[in-house]
Amino acid sequence: MITDPEDYFLIGCGRCKRFATPDCSVRKWADGLKHLRQICREVGLMETAKWGHPCYMHNGRNIALLGAFRGDFRLSYFNPALMKDPEKVLVKRGPNTQNAGMMSFTDGAAVKRMEPVIVSYLEEAVGYADAGILPIKEPVKIELPDELVEAMDIDPELAEAFHKLTPGRQRSYVINLNGAKASATRTTRIEKFRDKIILGKGAMER
Repeated sequence: MITDPEDYFLIGCGRCKRFATPDCSVRKWADGLKHLRQICREVGLMETAKWGHPCYMHNGRNIALLGAFRGDFRLSYFNPALMKDPEKVLVKRGPNTQNAGMMSFTDGAAVKRMEPVIVSYLEEAVGYADAGILPIKEPVKIELPDELVEAMDIDPELAEAFHKLTPGRQRSYVINLNGAKASATRTTRIEKFRDKIILGKGAMER
């Protein structure tokens, strides 16, 4: 993954095999991404690179992140639970995301049309950073699949390791297991996941 944000706009993020090729999604949406970059800088945000993407910060806090995919390019806000979204333009990053905190674009010209809204939302997020306001963390109840409960009942080491995972990592396994329709498939996945759980990793971590 890239560590210099300048590289992102030149050759991509480095997270897939299309990195530094003409097929890179960053190249497809280059104009729109550069305009978003300009807006973030003009608002006064500090540009850095995190997770292979340009990340914009203020007062030591992450404010927004740029991303490019085959179907769209995005400006994602950190701490989306704080955002008021008066224009109703924020969408969820995925079906398992709790709060809408992303602006999705499929047209580079849309960034120019939405520039006043983007600036307003960035300034709102900056205001929260200056005030030290963070969203209230509400406990999320995780319903464990029966197969996982049974596996932990007969495997104390697995149970101890699973309960030591962060809520986010626990949730990653629950989402993955619930994605399987057959009980036998869920059981097989638990067996494959066991070593990762023992190591304290999430379902999607290497």
